[in-house]
Amino acid sequence: MAAGLAERLDSVTMVHPPRELPEFWESRFEKLYLEHYGRVVSVLFRVTASRSEAEELSNEVFWKLYRQRLLPSPDGNVGGWLYRTATNLGIDALRKNARRREHESEAARIAFQSRGPAGPLDGVLRDEKRRRIRQVLARLKPVQAKALILRASGFSYHEVAQTLGVKRVSVGTLILRAEQAFRKHFRALAGEKEEL
Repeated sequence: MAAGLAERLDSVTMVHPPRELPEFWESRFEKLYLEHYGRVVSVLFRVTASRSEAEELSNEVFWKLYRQRLLPSPDGNVGGWLYRTATNLGIDALRKNARRREHESEAARIAFQSRGPAGPLDGVLRDEKRRRIRQVLARLKPVQAKALILRASGFSYHEVAQTLGVKRVSVGTLILRAEQAFRKHFRALAGEKEEL
């Protein structure tokens, strides 16, 4: 068994820089953790501006290091690897948080717009507008009405093309013509002054 481990270690060191043996790993890891943890948290705090998030990400950095088991030799740049990994994780966290805030803002905007009517008149007006929209959709060519409904439902051009069985390159023109026809019929039905 020891011979098999030695052979595997030889093959690893031939491909990678010289590395420590696994039996030294625990003490070496503990030393690296104590030596670098504070600075890794500090780097991540500068990136995230959140102490708790910086500590969580620091734990992730050291967990990645721990899972590697074989470290570069003492003359290797373990600190550089730690700080590079920390900044990468910090930037990823910033991006994730930015996307989450965008999604939350959009959800709040949609919830605000779709909340119940402020009064009975608003409810009547909204129902009347929906009825007119349905009437206009019924007057359009079926493929135009379907294209508008799919696009308003968040479908991509590719998905619209697949659903309707048309070429993707023609979807933009189809939707543009459908919107023009919709506006024309809506204004004829509701009057020029009413907004869509």
